[in-house]
Amino acid sequence: MRAIITVIGKDAVGILARVSDACAKTNVNIVEVTQSVLQDMFAMIMLVEIDKASVGFEELRERLNEVGDATNTKIHIMHEDIFNSMHRI
Repeated sequence: MRAIITVIGKDAVGILARVSDACAKTNVNIVEVTQSVLQDMFAMIMLVEIDKASVGFEELRERLNEVGDATNTKIHIMHEDIFNSMHRI
């Protein structure tokens, strides 16, 4: 099972590192990542595999929210199926 993680906020050193560290600590595999910095704004989208995660989906969401609080960013995670359904034309 896969999920999409989005990160938005002011650019700062270590955002990608902290999000990927949270993934690694919960055995979440990062499949793809794209990021952009537009002036001073940071945006990142990650496709991750969560079927072997050591924590449940809600616990993962809470841990990513803690990273968001620590990095002054907004982090959102959703199942890939929901993401795909929301973005169908």
